Amino acid sequence: MKEILVTCALILKEGKVLCTQRSEYMRLPGKWEFPGGKVEPGESPEACLRREIAEELDIVIKILGSLNPIQHSYDGKVRIRLLPYLCEWQSGVLNLQEHQRYCWRGENDLKELDWAEADLPIVEELLEKWNPIFQKYIKL
Repeated sequence: MKEILVTCALILKEGKVLCTQRSEYMRLPGKWEFPGGKVEPGESPEACLRREIAEELDIVIKILGSLNPIQHSYDGKVRIRLLPYLCEWQSGVLNLQEHQRYCWRGENDLKELDWAEADLPIVEELLEKWNPIFQKYIKL
């Protein structure tokens, strides 16, 4: 089975995390995800994530750390290895280039969204580590 390396950003701000909704033109339209994208040949996952966030959201991020990688297969033919990174918004004005909507969600309302399957384990891990993450990386 072919495996694709994909990164995603958990962008933290003021006790919340940025969530993006896939547009009708994307695979899995209407599903929520953490923004990111495919690692190109010769590209590091960190460089990929910075590039993808700049392309998709018009912002610059700082990578703070990572969560556990996720392996997921949507159709039994291709498996993705999803690398989630904790990030902080550094600069820029958020402007959606691919997604249809975004929102900021906190610990108590993060699970209310209709998440893409690959992102669900990330949501669970983030909630499990919520307070230590925000205490360690973000001063509220």
